[in-house]
Amino acid sequence: MRYNEHDLDSRERALRASLAELGSVLVAYSGGTDSTYLLAVSLDELGSDRVLAVTADSPLTARAEVALARTQAEALGARLLVVRYDSLSDPAVVANGPDRCYHCKRDLFHSLLDIGRQQGLAHVTSGENADDQHDYRPGRRACAELGIRAPLAEIGLTKSEVRVLSRQRGLPTWDRPAAPCLATRFPYDTALTAEGLARVEAAEARLQGEWGAIPLRVRDHFPLARIEIPPDEIARLARPKARALAVRLLRELGYVYVTLDLAGYRMGSLNEVLAHTESH
Repeated sequence: MRYNEHDLDSRERALRASLAELGSVLVAYSGGTDSTYLLAVSLDELGSDRVLAVTADSPLTARAEVALARTQAEALGARLLVVRYDSLSDPAVVANGPDRCYHCKRDLFHSLLDIGRQQGLAHVTSGENADDQHDYRPGRRACAELGIRAPLAEIGLTKSEVRVLSRQRGLPTWDRPAAPCLATRFPYDTALTAEGLARVEAAEARLQGEWGAIPLRVRDHFPLARIEIPPDEIARLARPKARALAVRLLRELGYVYVTLDLAGYRMGSLNEVLAHTESH
């Protein structure tokens, strides 16, 4: 898709003006495309003394994601605080109902607001973009209730636009695939455990290590693993050698059945059951 450079320049100017108005910010920082772009522009506009990036180190976050956030923040010259957040201490998060994200985000952003006040920062911001407003994201409600600002969404920047602007800035995260929390690998109402979260994290890491950097998800229906990969990769990875390797790697983690989802990789596939339930 081609973008009007003038329109994108106008959006970025609007973002800078919005950040200048905020004065000082805590950026909830995951190391992904959106929060990295937000952090970079915040640093440009406000300076490092008025910007603090905070990364939550939670059982729901893959270790590689925390490490990446550290690396990216350092490369940007940002102050970074990594805080331990025990998301599994909340029974509503452990229960993993359709509103799990609301409870998780509410608890986390309460903590970030406290940190922001302690650091003398005026606002807490998230990397939510305009596309997120059209997806099923209960966490947005928690952010709205707590007054968390979403500068990218507020000026209407979409994910694809953030990628273009990030590429223009030379940010290495411009084409980084989405990396939602590990809880999204489990069907709703399946209780979350540290053991299960570690298992699915290891499963994806093993497959990525063997198959390369392709988008994939291991949806955990333990003892069954349902692998999602891009449709154009299904034929290649369903060949006997690749198939046998996947079965061996995942059985070593305790899975008994290893399946390949013929619909292919898609974000939020476990939300499909919600739409099916509502239609009936």
